[in-house]
Amino acid sequence: MNAWLRQHRYALMVTIRRLLKQPFSSLANLLVMALALALPLLGTAILVSVQPVARQVSVTPELTVFMRVDAPASATAEVARRIQSDYAGDIKAVRVVGRDDALADLRANPAWQQALAVLPGNPLPDAVVVTLADGDDLSGRADKLARAWKQWDQVDLVQLDSAWVQRLEAILRFARIGLAFLAAAVAVVVLATVFNTVRMQAMLQREEIAVARLVGATESFVRRPFLYLGGLSGALASLLGIGLAAICLAPLNDALLGLARSYGAEFALHLPSPAILALAVLASAALGALSARWSVTRNTRF
Repeated sequence: MNAWLRQHRYALMVTIRRLLKQPFSSLANLLVMALALALPLLGTAILVSVQPVARQVSVTPELTVFMRVDAPASATAEVARRIQSDYAGDIKAVRVVGRDDALADLRANPAWQQALAVLPGNPLPDAVVVTLADGDDLSGRADKLARAWKQWDQVDLVQLDSAWVQRLEAILRFARIGLAFLAAAVAVVVLATVFNTVRMQAMLQREEIAVARLVGATESFVRRPFLYLGGLSGALASLLGIGLAAICLAPLNDALLGLARSYGAEFALHLPSPAILALAVLASAALGALSARWSVTRNTRF
């Protein structure tokens, strides 16, 4: 066990010395990878920050169940009770809007006063306004509920404005897919950068590797420093990318602050949780180590 730890400590120290021996080249490689890694981090920050705010837009996910004009008030109350009891898992709130209350609200609007004054009676029906619970596939659930409720007695029409839900879900889905493609492209950049870095190091250390093999060094001993080089480069680049993303968010939040306050809201972009950032660092390190292993396997066969 002690020998194994000494070998890994030696490999790590060799890797650090090689990085410090060429500071400008090492820093340039790290900056390239860090800039590439900062892009999906910024995209994730925007997606994570916008998604909960998008659910709080002024148009809430509501279905309006319009009763027949001649339906009694008891029928409206029964529909509201049935919705609340049978669909408790799909809804957030249910409220009844009486025809008299709806007419009073319209008359309070100056644009409708003259038009309503010529009507002999109240043409509005009772309505039940149902607010859907948050969740996935809001538009699909809304369509399903609307079709079911239309079949009920005394129900004349179920109105839903699902277009905004479909647009919202399409935008978020597009953002997730775009972010996945961006992450894949960044992974390719990291792989290529680490691969070329390790290849150059292997070429520079060619004589040293040959001598080490002559004195009995194993392939694992020869390749281990290069694996540490790839893993350490990936981890350092991801940490640097997180720092760059955090720096970029500061001016973005300053620009968004005035826009958000003009709408009476508080909104700010923020990085993902520390657990996700730690996972990103580990993934970058693993990706760098895998790329280094691939490169050193191909370029140390001499």
